[in-house]
Amino acid sequence: MTPPDASHNRWSDLDRPPLNATALRRGLLRPDALWTSLEVVESTGSTNTDLAERARAGAAAEGTVLVAEEQTAGRGRLERSWTAPPRSGLFFSVYLEPGDIPVERWGWVPLLAGVAAATGLAKSAGVDMSLKWPNDLLVTVEGEERKTGGILGEFAGDGIVVGLGINVSLRAGELPAPTAGSLALAGAVSTDRETLLRAVLRSMEHWYGAWKAADGDAAASGLQAAYAAGCATLDRAVRAELPGGASLVGEAVAIDGDGRLVLSTEDGLQQPVSAGDIVHLRGAAGGLT
Repeated sequence: MTPPDASHNRWSDLDRPPLNATALRRGLLRPDALWTSLEVVESTGSTNTDLAERARAGAAAEGTVLVAEEQTAGRGRLERSWTAPPRSGLFFSVYLEPGDIPVERWGWVPLLAGVAAATGLAKSAGVDMSLKWPNDLLVTVEGEERKTGGILGEFAGDGIVVGLGINVSLRAGELPAPTAGSLALAGAVSTDRETLLRAVLRSMEHWYGAWKAADGDAAASGLQAAYAAGCATLDRAVRAELPGGASLVGEAVAIDGDGRLVLSTEDGLQQPVSAGDIVHLRGAAGGLT
């Protein structure tokens, strides 16, 4: 008898067991909870794409969670690709409908997801986490800042889909780039993905509830202060590579009420940046990042 192809065997890597969807639902789906449904699929191109299509078709309720064991066409910011070995990380998207909250405040939702992921993972994995504006999750590996996760938000239907990709158990030889890292390489006390996913989703539920209760006011909800406190970009010299090819160099001095990064430039101006790719220059962590 010919054994099945190991690449299609959910148990082919015993260090990376499959997620137990039933257990996750039992722990997260409650009558009074934000999360209303949770599905785990073996493989898909992108959970964000799939969930956004459902939302546009009216087939997703607020609180829908879609998780993939593997993403073959995961998307990051600026249309960058995001790939990783099966079951080596958390690849999931959630659908939220902020409702009556002014649409101009919805831009805080991906930043909210960053705060939630950083705080949830810090507690459950025991790893110091920080945020690189606008939505990268950083850990320290061998004294260097490394990206271990990214967040992507997009409007869909009557709400917003927020996707997260987090490297959990990637080994050094599996990293897609020298600047990448994983929770395992950062010395995590736990790489149990069910524990980590529950922690992130519960943290997101907390922050989303606080933000909605404050009518989307990031300052009143504490979200603006929490993001600033965990943001590794602040108090550093950075280069903002802006849409259209322009760039701006300055010291990152604040996150304003609209979630923009405020740069203090050499000519003394305070310049808010709403979109762009940020390069950390010399700063608290040293070196070029």
